[in-house]
Amino acid sequence: KQIPGGDVRQSFLVEGVAFKKTFSYAGFEQMTKRFENPKILLLNVELELKSEKENAEVRISSPAEYQSIVDAEWQVIYDKLEACVNSGANIVLSKLPIGDLATQYFADRGLFCAGRVTEGDMKRVAKATNGSIQTTTNGLTESVLGTCGLFEEKQVGDERFNLFTKCPSTLTCTIVLRGGTEQFIAESERSVHDALMVVKRTIQSGSVVAGGG
Repeated sequence: KQIPGGDVRQSFLVEGVAFKKTFSYAGFEQMTKRFENPKILLLNVELELKSEKENAEVRISSPAEYQSIVDAEWQVIYDKLEACVNSGANIVLSKLPIGDLATQYFADRGLFCAGRVTEGDMKRVAKATNGSIQTTTNGLTESVLGTCGLFEEKQVGDERFNLFTKCPSTLTCTIVLRGGTEQFIAESERSVHDALMVVKRTIQSGSVVAGGG
């Protein structure tokens, strides 16, 4: 991850997964930003109240019937949120939006949530925490939840990052590079990449030719 600002000596290694804080709604400030040994629910589900997308025609004969339709729409989103809470999760991540209603709902119950997480970051979190991405909130069990030793939201330069550390699958890590300009950071990334490839090839071949480079 590349974060402009500061100097290269402020770069650091995260033994786990780190990604930039996603767009958040009102109520996010009230959320708990640090958990030890949390249960992590990964979703590909939209937790947002939206109007019907399809061109549907509903005929009613009284105002009470209209109200029942509105209540049913609200009940659908509340059922999804309740299922997430009942799963035992402390952290809810989704590739799709998590709206203001869901954000406040989770905040009131001591949960942390983040929507619009990129697919790459979701897959890395799933791999590191041994969780699985769910496409529905029906039938959620503790077996689909991931976990890590520590989760916290941390300020890095002008950005805030979500850090998942002490993960069960320790093969995953994140390097956060700092620098005064984007060009300098890009050069630092190339240098780090070259160094990693040298180590990789050395481990694979098991031999070194002195002066061969």
